[in-house]
Amino acid sequence: MAAAAPSSARRMSHTQFIELLRRRASCPRHGEALHAWALKSGAASHAPVANSLINFYSSLPRPLLVAAFAVFDDIPPAARDVASWNSLLNPLSRHRPLDALSRFRSMLSSSTVLPSPHSFAAAFTAAARAASAPAGTAAHALACKIPSAVSNVYVCTSLLNMYCKLGIVSDARRVFDGMPQRNSFSWSTMVAGYAAEKCSEEAFDLFRLMLEECPSEKSEFVATAVLSAVSVPLGLLMGEQMHGLIVKDGLLDFVSVENSLVTMYAKAGCMGAAFHVFESSRERNSITWSAMITGYAQNGEADSAVSMFSQMHAAGFTPTEFTFVGVLNASSDLGALAVGKQAHSLMVKLGFEVQIYVKSALVDMYAKCGCIADAKEGFDQLYEVDIVLWTAMVSGHVQNGEHEEALTLYARMDKEGIIPSKSTIASGLRACAGIAALEPGKQLHTQIVKYGLGLGAPVGSALSTMYSKCGNLEDGMSVFRRIPDRDVIAWNSIISGFSQNGCGNGALDLFEEMKMEGTIPDNITFINILCACSHMGLVDRGWEYFSLMTKDYGLTPRLDHYACMVDILSRAGMLKEAKDFIESITIDHGTCLWRIVLGACRSLRDFDVGAYAGEQLMELGTGDSSAYILLSNIYSSQRKWNDVERVRHLMRLRGVNKDPGCSWVELNSRVHVFVVGEQQHPEAENINAQLRRLAKHMKDEGYHSSSKLSFDEELGPLAESHEEDQLEWISAAYS
Repeated sequence: MAAAAPSSARRMSHTQFIELLRRRASCPRHGEALHAWALKSGAASHAPVANSLINFYSSLPRPLLVAAFAVFDDIPPAARDVASWNSLLNPLSRHRPLDALSRFRSMLSSSTVLPSPHSFAAAFTAAARAASAPAGTAAHALACKIPSAVSNVYVCTSLLNMYCKLGIVSDARRVFDGMPQRNSFSWSTMVAGYAAEKCSEEAFDLFRLMLEECPSEKSEFVATAVLSAVSVPLGLLMGEQMHGLIVKDGLLDFVSVENSLVTMYAKAGCMGAAFHVFESSRERNSITWSAMITGYAQNGEADSAVSMFSQMHAAGFTPTEFTFVGVLNASSDLGALAVGKQAHSLMVKLGFEVQIYVKSALVDMYAKCGCIADAKEGFDQLYEVDIVLWTAMVSGHVQNGEHEEALTLYARMDKEGIIPSKSTIASGLRACAGIAALEPGKQLHTQIVKYGLGLGAPVGSALSTMYSKCGNLEDGMSVFRRIPDRDVIAWNSIISGFSQNGCGNGALDLFEEMKMEGTIPDNITFINILCACSHMGLVDRGWEYFSLMTKDYGLTPRLDHYACMVDILSRAGMLKEAKDFIESITIDHGTCLWRIVLGACRSLRDFDVGAYAGEQLMELGTGDSSAYILLSNIYSSQRKWNDVERVRHLMRLRGVNKDPGCSWVELNSRVHVFVVGEQQHPEAENINAQLRRLAKHMKDEGYHSSSKLSFDEELGPLAESHEEDQLEWISAAYS
């Protein structure tokens, strides 16, 4: 039994007891048996024996601090020496810093002992962990009165670490400069303090000073601290110099140094150099793999991050929480839901799901992959939701076209008193732009002013876009003119607004102004410009801009650019040229371009090109119901009933259904949505009555639906579809 101590224990001296307890420190049951002997024999009241018991309980893999407290409290106050207090303060400073500071104050109020250097070191450590600057500075002031404390390198290093952890680097440097002697830990602590405050140049200058004053202090600890300090985008040159020195001094044998090198190169965007260090590493660990995965994810190489994660798993390494954050971010960028779910399963198995930053990445992944229900489930499970998570959810709704849900969630966040970030505001503005909700957008504008968020990226561009998409070009332009340091995104937002609101000349003028300011246009800019040319029928200028993007700016045309050119030609009635242009395109364009031509043939009554475009769509297996209906109408107008039946049969065979029409209107700060065939609106009965009245009035006035093709005199069985089109038009007109 654990309580059965050897018979010789009755004759143990205190020294023998302490030595026996030290040898059996890893076994709680043996230690408890010895404690029982000490209580029974009365030895527990002696300070050396009690101190050894306190050390035993606090040094266990799972410290039993309650037992340590009990042992300490059983020591008669007069018998407690400084070692008794230190035995309790040291573990408390690591595990329960507030209790450590309380016990330190009790020690000072005691008249029997004075704090030793180790007492102050424990107090400084506790103040750093508790983030209590007042307690730390008070302990520092007291230590200055005791010469043995301020001259001790161990105490001064603890004090230095405290100021660095509290973010008071200037005071830390004063302590460092006043130290009578320093060791490698002192140097590395000061460098790490600069690193934490992003002071890379100061950290590197301090390292150079160390090389001049005491080059023998170079160690793996100093090297990792310096590499951490220079792990910023502009710190590559300093990092490369450190790499050379590390190789020269043989410090690459330390895996912590290799990991720091990988991280440094990754944060500088040099993934090739990071991979070279990774490949040459002889002793990789989970941190090495995590650094590579996170680096790839942060530098836009999501495919490589996912591949590296698979290799890590195959190599038998256990992922850390940072690994999961990296691979989840990569899955978000790729929209790779399957990979994200696999990472989620492994995360649950290893117990990392409860950590807030891992959960944030998980919610963001599900939201960006379109699984809003899963994202919401993870979101609702969190007790403390930070602004990053709120932003991820709002942004996820917007990306999935759920603009109303995004605004509802934003309103809930605002009600709970969460102050939005720039990204949150920008997502909310995109939601308003998506449904042309001007009033909510104006409310967000007032919050931008209220919280002093300014009109820098990404807020200014999102606000300008919101006003433009709501048809308020005047306010959109006003916001645009006040955006500081306008980038290509800001220019694209205002050019798009003018283009979409029928102000093509204004869009082209803005493009010329953009070039004069020296802003280089991107692919999105040219999409907006080509759209403006399309709306104004400027075929020649469209070709000119299409050639310009490749010739002057080295941009490769994408599907959207080809679609714009096809639209320009089609709107201008140049359907055969549009057909020839499509057939000259070498990239895979799916059904997009032929659908544009087919739509134009409806208005221009070009049966031959329309039938050709429609058959191309049928061959490609389009799922667009309107393509089947338009092609059927063309054939019915030509009385080709067999072809009509064939198209209708294909439509049924492929399970293609006509998407219901949808419209919405904002009234009294509320958005009302109407969908054909649904009767969920609370005023549906009154609305239907008004629709019937309007339909009768239109019929009495001799109105004929413009949605019908003028050449389909005999629609046959498809007349039903056109009747639905007419009802959609009426619904939209009423809304």
